[in-house]
Amino acid sequence: MTSLIAVRDGVALAGRVDARQLSHQLQAPQPLVQAMLDRLVAMRKVEAIEPDNSCLSGSCKSCADGQKCLTVSYRLMHD
Repeated sequence: MTSLIAVRDGVALAGRVDARQLSHQLQAPQPLVQAMLDRLVAMRKVEAIEPDNSCLSGSCKSCADGQKCLTVSYRLMHD
């Protein structure tokens, strides 16, 4: 079973990751991983990085990153 520590470690290893990527990496259901990420945000262990609206020029379909700019990602909090 996936634990908060495993999720935190996954974020630390990735540097910056979204719930879908982390779910795949940990082989855990995405709703579970998302709930754990939300808990880690509440505990101030990780921070959410909101979607960046700067590339919403209407060309996201041809963008190499696809919809990545519209996805909330997470990274460790710095003390």
